Amino acid sequence: MSATTPHQDAEIDQGSYDSAAFAAATLKNCQALAAVIDHTLLKPDATRAQVESLCEEAIRYRFACAMVNPVWVSTAVGKLSGSGVRLGASLVSTLRQEAAALSRLGARELDMVIPIGLLKSGDHRAVQNAIRTTAAVAHHHGALLKVILETALLSVEEKLRGSELAIQAGADFIKTSTGFSTGGATAADVALMRGVAGNRCGVKAAGGIRTLANVKELLEAGANRIGASASVAIVRELGAE
Repeated sequence: MSATTPHQDAEIDQGSYDSAAFAAATLKNCQALAAVIDHTLLKPDATRAQVESLCEEAIRYRFACAMVNPVWVSTAVGKLSGSGVRLGASLVSTLRQEAAALSRLGARELDMVIPIGLLKSGDHRAVQNAIRTTAAVAHHHGALLKVILETALLSVEEKLRGSELAIQAGADFIKTSTGFSTGGATAADVALMRGVAGNRCGVKAAGGIRTLANVKELLEAGANRIGASASVAIVRELGAE
């Protein structure tokens, strides 16, 4: 399955990252907006029918990626095959075996949470090793790796340090939140993360994003990928049917 937004993701590689220009281009029309949204269903009680519906919506609206839990990867691959929509899976650990298994099943974008306890303990080498190991497996299988900081649990210093460690270890995106912690994406955190990332990697905002106004604020702060379960409602605000 190929990426749906090569023209937009390529902007990251061109000099300094221009958040305002990216946001303006993304909000021009529904197709451009949908192309930077990861359509997400990570509820532990999600059913097969709900996952299949998510994939059908991802195909219809041409979202960047359909994000599901590992148990539903095979089902999602079957629904998305040949559609051009990428499949993402949320990792709950940094085990090589899980990253490899999900990639072999067809996931093309993997999420992992940064080892928060290790980061807070100052064990930066262990943090980088966990990310680097997972990134190597993901990249070997042609997948992208997004590293979730869980910003609501971190101090400003830890957000800065975690972002840099993840980027140096090979993360393709640094991401704000899982959506299951005490807080989600904020413009301030996105701006901080983009300040660290520059044009070296993507920044994904996720957690509590429910409106077009939320998306606009986060894009202008520096996000170039949005994770949301309210994806359909958001693009419809811009006029999609």
